[in-house]
Amino acid sequence: MKHVVQFSGGIGSYCAARRVVAAHPGEDVVLLFADTSMEDEDLYRFVREAVAKLAVPLVTLRDGRTPWAVFRDVRFLGNTRVDPCSRVLKREPLDRWMRANCNPAATVRYVGIDWTEEHRYRRIAERLAGWRVQAPMCEPPYLSRRQMMDQARADGIEPPRLYALGFQHNNCGGFCVKAGQAAFRRLLETMPLRYAGHEAQEEAMRSLLAADVAIMRDRTGGTTRPLTMREFRERVEAGVETDRLDWGACSCFEEPRAAAEGKP
Repeated sequence: MKHVVQFSGGIGSYCAARRVVAAHPGEDVVLLFADTSMEDEDLYRFVREAVAKLAVPLVTLRDGRTPWAVFRDVRFLGNTRVDPCSRVLKREPLDRWMRANCNPAATVRYVGIDWTEEHRYRRIAERLAGWRVQAPMCEPPYLSRRQMMDQARADGIEPPRLYALGFQHNNCGGFCVKAGQAAFRRLLETMPLRYAGHEAQEEAMRSLLAADVAIMRDRTGGTTRPLTMREFRERVEAGVETDRLDWGACSCFEEPRAAAEGKP
């Protein structure tokens, strides 16, 4: 039996991989990492140390484009409903590698989803119908995010720095088109230069598409309209309160419901 852990570089996928290695000593375990070329620098340190600790091979899949390059190529700005970046840079490369290197009848695919997001695990399993899919962190003993961090530290590995900065995930350097206002505010307050770079990219996409599009949405006043990163930053700088509870969800491995509508 081959065991393939979809290793995002987050704390959940590390603890999932740790359980897989412990449960299948001496068996064929592989960590499969899809690099978006826009990761936080500390993610690579964490991946290296995790691989060294777990003593299993790492396969890195890298298209070479960033999410912004994908948006330009498909002429569509990703948002909470449609994420061409995840499809092109993660889901499709991972699925191609699995088809080329694994036999579904003799392979288990693992994801780092934990018990607090078990609904995501079910959606991932539906998308990967035909493969045996497991989520070790949805099984007992159930660990909190802090307990998973403590487990990594006990293994001699400092968790990725984005968690210490208050981010909910360790993907795409703290940026995600599926993020909510709370996540974008955290990015602005902790890494303003990185935020400025994404803001400029969004403005460039608006010019390229000649359309009033944005990643975020403004739902105040009973209507919904695009909320650009520039306008959002100006609101924060002016002291306007924003939604501090809307973190959104980094759900790269799930098929967006909007995909059925024929969007990129």
